[in-house]
Amino acid sequence: KVLEQHLKGYEPKDPLYEEYVDDRGKTRRRKRELPPGLSDRDAKILKKVKKRAHYLDKGFSICGLRFGWTAVIGLIPVVGDVTDAGLNYFLVLRICRQADLPAWLTRQMLFNNAVSAGVGFVPVVGDLILAIWKANSRNAALLEEFLRVRGEEALKPPAARVEDQAVVKPGAGSKQGERLTR
Repeated sequence: KVLEQHLKGYEPKDPLYEEYVDDRGKTRRRKRELPPGLSDRDAKILKKVKKRAHYLDKGFSICGLRFGWTAVIGLIPVVGDVTDAGLNYFLVLRICRQADLPAWLTRQMLFNNAVSAGVGFVPVVGDLILAIWKANSRNAALLEEFLRVRGEEALKPPAARVEDQAVVKPGAGSKQGERLTR
């Protein structure tokens, strides 16, 4: 229990679910809401990324430690680590192209994957660290935060926008006349 509580401070939140306390005082999970102001394209991308990150990083729980397919694949020496690194790399690149993300965000996401890949090549200890690092969940959180800012800016009138429009690109991916989610 002590180790479990200590490790929770270092791991990223579950990208797909949030915990809440119901009327009876019991902790429950529910799907996280999408940020307001997203275009249909951005909402679809974010839903897919959050779901994939959940199953790759936090799909299973044993002794209070949540881990996913990434940790399982990483147990296979060399082949599993190469597969995991390649999978994460191509997922990030595809997301960045689809969502029209800035270069600094792409670099941060690739850095998370590089840490994951580098640590994954260390036998046993690396796999344990991988189960805690959860690069996919970190990348999902980065994407969600960026899209949240993009959505907030898209809902503001053009004169009230404060973020750099060339970087945030409010309303990116929305079609002519499309209503943004609120």
